[in-house]
Amino acid sequence: MTAKLNWTHINFTDPAGAAWIRQESGIDTIIAEAMLNEESRPRALHMDNGILVILRGVNLNPGSEVEDMISVRLWLEKDRVITASRRPLKSLDLIRQMNEQGQGPASPAAFALDLVNRLSEFIGDVTEQIESKLEQAEDHVNASAVQKNSPFSVVRRQSARIRRYLAPQREALDSLARNPEPIFSKSQQAELREQTNRITLVLEDLDLVRERALVAQEEFLGILAHEQNTRMLLLSIVAAIFLPLSFLTGLMGMNVAGLPGTENVWAFGIIVGLMLLTATFILLLFRSKRWL
Repeated sequence: MTAKLNWTHINFTDPAGAAWIRQESGIDTIIAEAMLNEESRPRALHMDNGILVILRGVNLNPGSEVEDMISVRLWLEKDRVITASRRPLKSLDLIRQMNEQGQGPASPAAFALDLVNRLSEFIGDVTEQIESKLEQAEDHVNASAVQKNSPFSVVRRQSARIRRYLAPQREALDSLARNPEPIFSKSQQAELREQTNRITLVLEDLDLVRERALVAQEEFLGILAHEQNTRMLLLSIVAAIFLPLSFLTGLMGMNVAGLPGTENVWAFGIIVGLMLLTATFILLLFRSKRWL
């Protein structure tokens, strides 16, 4: 909070913060419950005395997954702004630091635009990281085929979870830009339209990433299936070669009376030679059939 901007931020899972929103903030009950709701999706709700805006930002907290997006709720009036979130959000932290230095936004509208810009910037950075990860996986798809898990499943999951909230977030920003409000000036509404277009471009990039990941995963699965078929073919060839040899060794190794060759000193050499001829014949047969 600064002298220029009347800004209050709460953790809506904290009982004291929830009680302040309901009893002391002075905002409508419908708005209070919307700000405290555990589950939410990006949207904009226009009221007579202000605007409720619910947005999502990528999770940049240490040890967290970026696609586990953080919800931030804003109540904007002409002379104050109230924000609520459950987890730390880097965009809000940066604005707080700017306020402490006396360089933060001077009005609720400027605050909202600054927050939207920072959220979009971090979302764009994460999208570029996902694209880079996809390109690396595509470049090493042949080497990756020896792995058990597809390297593209993570990319598809991240892009899908981020896109889930960006589509309604674009609609929320578009609603702010299309509905004239005394809180936003014409120039600020134009900037909101630019941010809407920015989110649209990110959505298009995520759609392209998802399609590329799907195609690459199909290629990966094809290579993996080819490698497995090659291994099975090799095992089948080995089994086919040793099957008649095993028959000969089993037949000649029976410990029964009357077995031919037991009294012949050349019997062992003859049997070995016969086995070599059999193996050679099988290999030549496989090569002529192009099975090997």
